[in-house]
Amino acid sequence: MAWAIVCALLLAVNWSAISQQRFPDPDDIMRLVQVRDLIAGQGWFDLTQYRVDAANGGVAMHWSRLVDIPLVLVIAVLTPFVGADAAETAALIIVPLITLGIVMLLAARIAWRLLGDEEATLTSLVVALSIPVLFQLGPLRIDHHGWQIVCALVAVNGLMARSSKLGGWVIGAALAFWLSISVEGLPLAALFFGVLGLRWLRNRNERQWTIGAIQSLALVSVVLFGLTRGIGELATFCDAISPVHLAVFVWGAVVLTIVARFEPAPRGVILTGFALTGGGAVGLMLFAAPQCVAGGGFAELDPLVARYWHANVLEGMPIWRQSLTTALQYAVTPLIALIAAIRLAGRSHDWLRQFWADYAIILGGSLLVAVFVSRAGAVACVLAAPPLAWQLRGWLRAIRTMERPAPRLAAMAGVCCALLPAFPAMLLASAMPARASLGGAPDAPIKAADCRVQDSGAALADLPKGEIYAPFDIAPELLLVSGHAVVATGHHRGHEAMKVLLETALAPEAEAHAMLAARGTNYVAICPSLGEARMYAKIAPQGFVAALVKGEVPDWLEPVEVEGLSGLQMWRIKPE
Repeated sequence: MAWAIVCALLLAVNWSAISQQRFPDPDDIMRLVQVRDLIAGQGWFDLTQYRVDAANGGVAMHWSRLVDIPLVLVIAVLTPFVGADAAETAALIIVPLITLGIVMLLAARIAWRLLGDEEATLTSLVVALSIPVLFQLGPLRIDHHGWQIVCALVAVNGLMARSSKLGGWVIGAALAFWLSISVEGLPLAALFFGVLGLRWLRNRNERQWTIGAIQSLALVSVVLFGLTRGIGELATFCDAISPVHLAVFVWGAVVLTIVARFEPAPRGVILTGFALTGGGAVGLMLFAAPQCVAGGGFAELDPLVARYWHANVLEGMPIWRQSLTTALQYAVTPLIALIAAIRLAGRSHDWLRQFWADYAIILGGSLLVAVFVSRAGAVACVLAAPPLAWQLRGWLRAIRTMERPAPRLAAMAGVCCALLPAFPAMLLASAMPARASLGGAPDAPIKAADCRVQDSGAALADLPKGEIYAPFDIAPELLLVSGHAVVATGHHRGHEAMKVLLETALAPEAEAHAMLAARGTNYVAICPSLGEARMYAKIAPQGFVAALVKGEVPDWLEPVEVEGLSGLQMWRIKPE
């Protein structure tokens, strides 16, 4: 029932965006482009986007086919009944909302098993009110972040299993799926194994937690690699599970299984086994993939791309780079829940005490990861739900005993702030007068609605197919609504084309013309009202994009009529 109410509210709030397919993030658009290519016949193991940097053969994406499966299934099932377009729209709604239901169910199950029915209900409420969680699980949000949350919750549910062997295998399988979807899960996967290692050291009879988990991680990872990547692609990548990662998992499984055979053994033997496992893993990475140890998938970015693209992808930046309201949403709820989990560990006995201590470690670790990579905050927020629900129940009981209205109102306000930590900051911001611009009139606001590329789809379809030079933020939508190619999108494996895009944007128009002519680019498209074009104009006031933003179109461009009020401006590059 709670899930149905939340779904209804999300549909009502997002209906305008759904009807116009205004995706929350360019990655969701690229995911749909990838799914369309798969349905159109592109190979299962072929993750190349051939219309991105087509001049150099396309860009291989680092995403997993696992996330494509539910989208393809919904589209395939519904297409015979409602047509391809309606089936696609339905998938954009159904898949994220089903993911949300799974998340609410798994989080509530933790509270129901360990705390009670009332806490389970409150857990669902906490999830439903978490803005970071809802952003990753709302309609049109079809990228992989929602499934990462599901994997984290499955792993935590595995920690509650009555059988250590079964629980270990559930945890390992959940982590294998998580890492197959995104290697961003590696820090928390390591933390889970740290917790399982502590269980082994505390009680030698619980070694099966660790053994089952590492065996499951190794086996399931190998199977998933074979099913989603195949044996034709054995290159080493830092941004996706590669053979070197599989070797690390298998190494860990072999070493720890052998160590377990020596039980009962002195603690020093077990610690030596742990050290051998970790040291061997690091050694394998240093030998086979030193670039991954040095800096990972982003280490090879050109300084220009790192400065003007990567540093502006705020969701991947630390929490102190976010706005105050965003930082509060990511930090306050998990912090309160961490204190609650520690209190639960202190009040509990036997295995419950151990569970809540382990839970506090995992929650604290997820919060720490979120501090340095903000988009990981959704995992921290959803893990915060069960202990926060227990804390809320205690607060609500205390409030019921208050006789005076003023303390009761103050306490209720405090509860609301715990559930919606950004609310006070939003109220304060709305009450404060707008800051005067130092240069006179303030800049015009930047609105996504000012650039509706989809409204130009018909006009784009009438043009001869070619490559479009367009900023990162609108390039995926151009791919979605047309058959044209683009120079680059904001995906780091295409960093060489990304560098070309940035160099062209910042160069004088004559140099930009030479670079585009060398590629054979056919069109130029921008939305002058959007932030990316404005940023380029600010960085290089005499640059190519700055001239377009100011309406100073060079004579080697001729305008292309774009229908409607899309905000998109487009030109054809005149042949020399």
